[in-house]
This record gives sequence, structure tokens and C-alpha cells, in this order.
Amino acid sequence: MNLFDLTGKVAIVTGCNTGLGQGMAIGLAQAGADIVGVGIQDAPETRAEVEKLGRKFHYVVMNLMEQDKLQDLVDDAVSAMGHIDILVNNAGIIRREDLLEFSEKDWDDVININQKTLFFLSQRVARQFVKQGNGGKIINIASMLSFQGGIRVPSYTASKSAVMGLTRALATELSQYNINVNALAPGYMATDNTAALRADAERNAAILERIPAGRWGLPSDLAGPAIFLASSASDYINGYTIAVDGGWLAR
Repeated sequence: MNLFDLTGKVAIVTGCNTGLGQGMAIGLAQAGADIVGVGIQDAPETRAEVEKLGRKFHYVVMNLMEQDKLQDLVDDAVSAMGHIDILVNNAGIIRREDLLEFSEKDWDDVININQKTLFFLSQRVARQFVKQGNGGKIINIASMLSFQGGIRVPSYTASKSAVMGLTRALATELSQYNINVNALAPGYMATDNTAALRADAERNAAILERIPAGRWGLPSDLAGPAIFLASSASDYINGYTIAVDGGWLAR
């Protein structure tokens, strides 16, 4: 089981105050990693759970749409923890509207954080990995809409399709530095982003009917896959997107 041991590692997890980010941050801490959380508001619950496990937790409050501050984030993490070993690009937003009414602002906001920030934060963390000389792990969060078109979410679909492509592109160039870049594609998860879908009885029933596992996923369902991609167990996996979907894509 030492293959999955993250003791002594430091992981940056964006958007870890609730939902999937929180589930992955806690999972990585359970495997031994110290956590640097990032978001626009504090994460007291995540902090409490991580520190309860005896791990360090450092939180950086920032708006990830402000790409000119991304280097400050990396510098802050290194100053607080001494080094970085893992980056989880989890932060993201979604906008829902009929395609014919979809606004340019809703397009730009989603693309800005889900795609642009993901690339440039990965770039800056990768530079830190190269400087440290020990390689590293980057885990991007894709989506079922990396594979499918979706309904009323064109900018989200575009951004998450880009995440899968960028995962391949980053892996292709960064593997020479012993940096692994892979992605997790969550299925239909019970988070704030899906509250509207779960509240719609007809849509909820249609979604559950197609999931072979027969339930919505939970944030904790991403903990194991995140640990795997963050650990030495995945050292020869590069540029791949793993679906964590209860069998949705298999049906």
C-alpha cells in the first residue's frame, strides 16, 4: 500500500470549500498529504476535517479569474509549505441558459476560469515542479460533458471538452520532467452545481435511470481516484481522463 502513501507531499486543491474539491482534499489528507486550499471564500469545514487527520492546512483566498495573481498563489504555497507536489484543478463554474439566449458574459466567465485559469495555473505549478527537480502530479477535473453535448450549458461543455484536450497537451510536454498530468471526469454528483437538476423530479428520474450504479455520486467517491492519480501508483499514466460516473458512459 506504500504505492498510495502521500506522506510528506503537499497538494494544492482549488475550490475545496465544498463539494468535489472538499472530498478530494480530505481524501488526499487521509493518504498523508498536507493541503493548500484556494477559493474566493474561507473553507472552515475542510480545514477542520484535514487538521483532524493531523495534516497541515493552509488556505489562500483569491479570485481564480484573476490570472495575474496565479504566481502569487504558487509563491504563497511554497512559502507556507516549503514545496508543492500535487495540483488539483477543481475550481470551476457553470451557467445554464437556452442556447439561443446564451449571453457572451456567461460564455466568457465559464471559459475564463474552467479553461484559461486551469492552463495558466498548471503552467506556473509545472515551473515550480521543474525548479524543485522531483517531478509532480497535476489532476484536472473534467466532466461527463467532456464526452457529451449537454443541455443549456454550451460554455461549460466547451470548457470541459477543452480540459480533456489540455490534459493530453500538458502531459505530452511535461512528461519529460517526470510530471504526470491526468484528469478525472465526475459523473452526476450530488453537489451545489447539480442542485437544480436534482430538484427537477423529471430530470432527476431520467438521470438516475441511466446510471447503472443507481445513485448520484458523492464527493467522497472522488477521493480514491484522486489519491491514485496523486500517488506513485499512477507514475506511468499520462494524459488520460478517468470517468468516475457509476457506469453512465458505459450504458
